[in-house]
Amino acid sequence: MTTPDYTSYIASLPRILAGAAALVRDGEGRVLLVEPNYRKGWALPGGTIESDRGETPRQAARRETLEEIGLDIELGALLAVDWVPGEARPPIAAYVYDGGVLTEDRFKQIRLQDEELVSWRLVTREDLSAYLLGSLGLRVLAALDALTAGKGAVELENGQPPAS
Repeated sequence: MTTPDYTSYIASLPRILAGAAALVRDGEGRVLLVEPNYRKGWALPGGTIESDRGETPRQAARRETLEEIGLDIELGALLAVDWVPGEARPPIAAYVYDGGVLTEDRFKQIRLQDEELVSWRLVTREDLSAYLLGSLGLRVLAALDALTAGKGAVELENGQPPAS
């Protein structure tokens, strides 16, 4: 049984949003991006973590990738966690997982979620900043660097390594 004081305490805590995405690449190292119809800029396949259902960040990234592009992708390592301060919304904790390298045949199987997405494309590292706005572009570049370095996930604040 929950006590009223504990319930009040929990209700008084600050709220944050949480999202998770998959960093999927092709054999040439290009990154799969999706174009949402509800905001400017492109994104990685992914979305909101449904924590009220007990979903973990990894489960959310896999579910959202399946929903958005129609591919059930076994996710690899966590590459980045980014704390993005809120402005007109609560802060966001964003998780990026290694979605692996897909074959050309797998890319041909992509089926976009019509309700949310307009298109998809493969983008070179050099061109990512033209598609990914703000801290998202920095987050994806940091995740690619973490993947290359093979030293585990990076901690980010608004797409940048935290100040020491």
